[in-house]
Amino acid sequence: MSAFSFAAMTDEDLDWVAAREAELHAHPWSRASFAEALAAGNDAWLMRHDGDPVAYAVVLNVLDESHLLDIGVALALQRQGLGRLFMDWLCGRARARGSVSFFLEVRPSNLAALRLYEQLGFVEIGRRRGYYPASGGREDALVMRLGL
Repeated sequence: MSAFSFAAMTDEDLDWVAAREAELHAHPWSRASFAEALAAGNDAWLMRHDGDPVAYAVVLNVLDESHLLDIGVALALQRQGLGRLFMDWLCGRARARGSVSFFLEVRPSNLAALRLYEQLGFVEIGRRRGYYPASGGREDALVMRLGL
């Protein structure tokens, strides 16, 4: 029987996380960026399937707000509901720690992620112009919020 579990990201996980990040994004976070997130005390998580890592996320918590900084599902395992499962777990964890809002930014061109976030109940509350690097310039970020 398949089992999913969630564990705090450690320094030993950073090579796997950085390699997945590089596969998923044209402008990925570096291994050092993930190490800095851990050192800063951000919530950093791995989702595992039968003990093997399949996804990662970094969340910043400030007072009663949580902010998704980065998330990724291994490329070969996408489109199987793992992103939804992980986001459900992250939102539940944020709620349990006392957060009343969960924020994130997403590229308007990332239609799959945008659709998932909308299905989870996130609503667009703003736009950051030129937030993301993109081929040939910059791309806006849609700022989204979920009330917990």
